[in-house]
Amino acid sequence: MHSITQRRHDIDALRVLAFGLLILYHLGMAYVAEWGWHVKSSYQSEPLQLVMLAVNQWRMPLLFLISGAASYFLFHKLGTGDYLLRRMKQLLIPLAFGMLVVVPPQAYYEALSNGIIEPGYLSFLLKYFLFSPWPENAFAGSGSEFGLTWNHLWYLPYLACYTLALIPLALWFKHQRWLGRFMENIKSWQLLILPLVPMMVYGLVLFPRFGGINYAVVDDWYTHARFFTYFFCGYLLVSSNAPWEILARLRSRLVIAAPLTFALYLLFDRVLPDSSMPAQKILLFIVIYTNRWVWLLAVLACAYQFLNKQFRWLPYATEAVYPWYILHQTITVIAVYQLGQLALGPILEPLLVLLITIFGCWASYEFIIRRNPVLRPLFGLKPISNIGPIEVEAPIPRSS
Repeated sequence: MHSITQRRHDIDALRVLAFGLLILYHLGMAYVAEWGWHVKSSYQSEPLQLVMLAVNQWRMPLLFLISGAASYFLFHKLGTGDYLLRRMKQLLIPLAFGMLVVVPPQAYYEALSNGIIEPGYLSFLLKYFLFSPWPENAFAGSGSEFGLTWNHLWYLPYLACYTLALIPLALWFKHQRWLGRFMENIKSWQLLILPLVPMMVYGLVLFPRFGGINYAVVDDWYTHARFFTYFFCGYLLVSSNAPWEILARLRSRLVIAAPLTFALYLLFDRVLPDSSMPAQKILLFIVIYTNRWVWLLAVLACAYQFLNKQFRWLPYATEAVYPWYILHQTITVIAVYQLGQLALGPILEPLLVLLITIFGCWASYEFIIRRNPVLRPLFGLKPISNIGPIEVEAPIPRSS
């Protein structure tokens, strides 16, 4: 079994980079053509769709996989009770704070851009906090019974569910020596193929019934099945060194295979007409899940090769990433809406939105959140008295 005291700097660094990619992806959502989002710029790009689609296939599976990997270390370090308590505090307190304070501006500017409300943020808040229904097209989540939304913070309640589901599996796993031996002796073909089997079952059985993600947690079983499987795969992967030795050997081939599987996905999704060959639906599912898994393995292999070292920036970034995640989309939405009034052009506007988002997240964390003992827990950070110079936390626990 993997030593729980071994520092996995690659997991820490990959978590930071994955959330950085998420920030860029949300920026791209404002500018990609034909894809709906909270506030859209008038400058929209069709070629951007290809880049967004390539990332869209594996970005959230990567986040859940990393979370499961890091949870392995935290669970074994803290034990069941402390692990559960820390994770629930770290997830649900920022979720509640985010929904009440951080997310409402997104709903306001979305409703404003849709022409549903008149300008006036305070009057919007008065109705928003009555938790009463809004017109269904006012803002994301407005069609629900309460007219309340968590927008990009949907990741937190889903992760809370998987934290609860992990505990019985983790306790069972501790007493299954055969599973530990399997992970220590895993073969290349098993690492490449076995995770695809449950995904195929989900695609053929659950997807027709539940469809894609609904962001509401309830009645979302296809999404839960997929994301929890990635979450538990991450937990299993770091329980042994064997998978990582395989990834190190296969890294070059995975890097080549990843864009090839995406090209195959485009062939099935964009080029071939429906029912152009027997069992095309099954083949499409195989291509979709293979593409996602190969990209995940390629990213993990590269991170293991190049990021498993003590970067000077890593402790700071590991703590900062959670506040950045909570804040970034609100800053981006406001910037897109406000700069959209100025007709700055398709290059200057997105560049300024990116700079405003980065500066806003950095300044808010560095000068307001980081040193404030009241705000720190609201953004999922440890109290100041409980941390040393590098003992920090992020939305996904550190790898040891």
